[in-house]
Amino acid sequence: MKKNVRWNTVQITALGFLGIILAGGVFLYLPVSNTRPIAFIDALFTSATCVCVTGLVTIVPAAQFTLFGKIIVLFLIQIGGLGVIACAASFFLLLHRKITVKERVVLQEAYGAERLGGIVALVRKVILGTLTVEGVGAVLYSFQFIPEYGVIRGIWYAVFHSVSAFCNAGIDILGENSFADYAMNPLMNITTMLLIILSGIGFTVWFDMIENGRKLIHRERPGRRWFTGLKLHSKLALMMSAALLISGTVFIFVSEYHNPDTIGNMNAGQKLLASAFQSVTTRTAGFYTFSQGMMHEESKLFCAFLMFIGGSPGGTAGGIKTTTLAMLFLSCLTFVRGGNDTECMGRKITAANFRTGFCVVMAAFTVLFTGTIVILMIEPDTIPAVNVIYETASATGTVGLTADLTPRLSRISQCILIVMMYAGRLGPLTLALLFAGKSHPRDRIRSLPEESIMVG
Repeated sequence: MKKNVRWNTVQITALGFLGIILAGGVFLYLPVSNTRPIAFIDALFTSATCVCVTGLVTIVPAAQFTLFGKIIVLFLIQIGGLGVIACAASFFLLLHRKITVKERVVLQEAYGAERLGGIVALVRKVILGTLTVEGVGAVLYSFQFIPEYGVIRGIWYAVFHSVSAFCNAGIDILGENSFADYAMNPLMNITTMLLIILSGIGFTVWFDMIENGRKLIHRERPGRRWFTGLKLHSKLALMMSAALLISGTVFIFVSEYHNPDTIGNMNAGQKLLASAFQSVTTRTAGFYTFSQGMMHEESKLFCAFLMFIGGSPGGTAGGIKTTTLAMLFLSCLTFVRGGNDTECMGRKITAANFRTGFCVVMAAFTVLFTGTIVILMIEPDTIPAVNVIYETASATGTVGLTADLTPRLSRISQCILIVMMYAGRLGPLTLALLFAGKSHPRDRIRSLPEESIMVG
């Protein structure tokens, strides 16, 4: 029974996102949504990048869309960030419609919850937490946008960019320069980074930290256990996020320090802020404060690696996820040390967990490698390969950073990016389950003789 539910959940998720993308493309194609005529492929691409919370665009949203079109864009971003199933459940809750047992099981599978009990309460907390953080982000943004654009327009800009940042969409309505005009603005940079980080660590980590904090306040747990009291998943997600953030900041700071086309003309403090923003936004937001196309090649490759990793599970970020990378690294470390079990902080990670993580990485790498090769075959040789890799990594990781390439690609290549964004939003594991064959009942009981092969 559980297997059937899982397959139903996978199909609902895949078809749900596809349906929203197509519907969004139709709405964005309407004359009422545009200030000037738009090709349907551009409307479809924009819808896909919104629902897949990516941020790659073939047009400039600020100039192309009317207010109605921008509201559609915001609506699509919010659906993409929360997920189709969560949005459907929220709609039922607003209508006071009872969530059936079957629907609760689908929600359990979608969120990876350990038990069925409390799943509706979990959805409520996710929605409430999302709206609360987005609201706080909008208030912080308004301190910049209201004096700059006036009350009505300033509030609209604050709400739009708060939702876009929290959902890791990276789509702005400021113009062609994204956040480059605010590269030296601490309020805009820090607010955006906090929204990206909070959504990137995942709702599971949120609730674990809140519960741990409650126990500390009520003295149910010693103060010295503020971190060790967290679940293993939360500890790994937080540690890996911090490690990647710091390493990314240091690398960008050193690599681009003397580059006048990126951060070379800033003072040391501004360079550090811009480097930190770049490190955070590669964890799958898509906003930028300096030209991505003018970065050194080593910086592009390093950022492509960060985009491939993405954020943590259970949030709005894409990529293979931080905990997957940590688990694979720990497994390699265990093998080098001659151990049998993958251990971490006094816990054993199961073999099934490792196989799932390995499947995620291989599926994501297959999408990235295939898309990159096909686009390189289609596009002229004058386009640097590193720029294509940057673009495809951005699409696969649902990041949205671009080396100024997406609008210049052929229509076929743009269609390939749509497929890659869709695959990235579904997630490598969901994608693998969607196309995997059903297991035969005999596979559960048979045991074949073992034999080793040469590797390495």
